[in-house]
Amino acid sequence: MKKMIVTGGAGFIGSNFVHYVVKNHPEIHVTVLDKLTYAGNEANLAGLPADRVELIVGDIADAELVDKLVKETDAVVHYAAESHNDNSLEDPYPFLQTNIIGTYTLIEACRKYDVRYHHVSTDEVYGDLPLREDLPGHGEGPGEKFTAETSYNPSSPYSSTKAGSDLLVKAWVRSFGLKATISNCSNNYGPYQHIEKFIPRQITNILSGIRPKLYGEGKNVRDWIHTNDHSSAVWTILTKGRIGETYLIGADGEQNNKAVLELILELMNQPKDAYEHVVDRPGHDLRYAIDSTKLYQELGWEPQFTNFKDGLADTIQWYTDNASWWQAEKAAVEAKYAKNNQ
Repeated sequence: MKKMIVTGGAGFIGSNFVHYVVKNHPEIHVTVLDKLTYAGNEANLAGLPADRVELIVGDIADAELVDKLVKETDAVVHYAAESHNDNSLEDPYPFLQTNIIGTYTLIEACRKYDVRYHHVSTDEVYGDLPLREDLPGHGEGPGEKFTAETSYNPSSPYSSTKAGSDLLVKAWVRSFGLKATISNCSNNYGPYQHIEKFIPRQITNILSGIRPKLYGEGKNVRDWIHTNDHSSAVWTILTKGRIGETYLIGADGEQNNKAVLELILELMNQPKDAYEHVVDRPGHDLRYAIDSTKLYQELGWEPQFTNFKDGLADTIQWYTDNASWWQAEKAAVEAKYAKNNQ
């Protein structure tokens, strides 16, 4: 493998993967295909060598462009997605266009040219799990974490379009022999994440002198993973994974939103109760939890950031040191949330 396309490579998780590949695999040339919507940012690729990383501004649903690029590559890693739940509730159409039509366009080109394809997805396709306090004995057992065998049960326009894209890939593997793997990852945090998302929003609120906001009681649980660990897992699946298989990526980082916000406040030397409660969002999933046993045992992958507090401290430091990266957008993001009393 000498040449790779990374779709959505100017976005949060995709750009971190590009940085990972450039740093760890000097033999690879990366073509980033990104539409540069509000979530894509050319600055996320700043400092990368021009002879190894090329940015093509374009749409993954543009069949002519995709065909031309895929014809000249060895692998496609597909990160590009509309991914914000609140936005999907306001206007589902872009989610259908990008997540369904865009994926179809990519896998058709990969099928045509027999190109290796890896599909990056989310644990949200599985719906949600009961809160731990609602589980018998509060323990672990069958059905208390997502596995690759868990039935899909998406609850928002965003997660339903991601589920649909996963199913397209599975069907193309079976019907047409597409050389594909799928990964469903838990919630990412780390550098370059758009400030509309939960963790960077709270960090940048505090840095901006704004009281952080917490949906409802904050009991909703997410299984957090540092984006660098997600990148190493995707590389492992791309190079070692079995064609047609789905691998779940997680780092045993379950935390409820209240605990995460209070830890951010603590790490930023603020009182732990210095936040406001806002109305919960419609269809807010209760709990996600990933069982990564298959990835650990079959492919030998392990996360680097096993201590959530340490990873969070690194993330806070990045946003503190890179205020110029996010400050220009902060007012607009908060105005949008204020409009919805969030």
